[in-house]
Amino acid sequence: MVLRVYKYGEKVLREKARPVAAVTDALRKLADDMEETMHDAGGVGLAAEQVGRLEAMCVIDIPEGCESQEDAMFNAPIQMPLKLFNPEIVMSEGTQCDKEGCLSLPNIGGRIVRSAQVTCSYLDENGRPQVITARGFLARALQHEIDHLNGILYIDHMSAVERLEYMGKLKKLAKANGGVR
Repeated sequence: MVLRVYKYGEKVLREKARPVAAVTDALRKLADDMEETMHDAGGVGLAAEQVGRLEAMCVIDIPEGCESQEDAMFNAPIQMPLKLFNPEIVMSEGTQCDKEGCLSLPNIGGRIVRSAQVTCSYLDENGRPQVITARGFLARALQHEIDHLNGILYIDHMSAVERLEYMGKLKKLAKANGGVR
């Protein structure tokens, strides 16, 4: 089922997610609905806050061809789509800078500095602890979605100059969606 994607200005996007005690059938169904919603909207990741929920969970599905050949080879053992419960970055290294966008901030995109490689721990759909290390675009997506779970939006990482460039659009979007910035 396709869910409503909450937009910038809605309070839930600034709230911190709560860890899930156990991965239940209801949470697996929510993850499936989030995946369907993400694909329907043309995204590569979606966090629970973006569908109005506060469980610490997100989904990611990096399409083939979005990563450099080197990063794709490094990330090859990681099966897509990812459904992560209680995800947490436990280690990061290096830096990368690239353009990001977000389903909750339509028509806004900016260059964001992120770690080039991250190690993430999480529970899988069966409630089993997992640890993955990812580079490049997948590493960027993990950081972006985990930020959402902490009430942080990618625009919070923009330079002051870039934020100023989007200030008008951000104000309009916030006003249309409840005013929380």
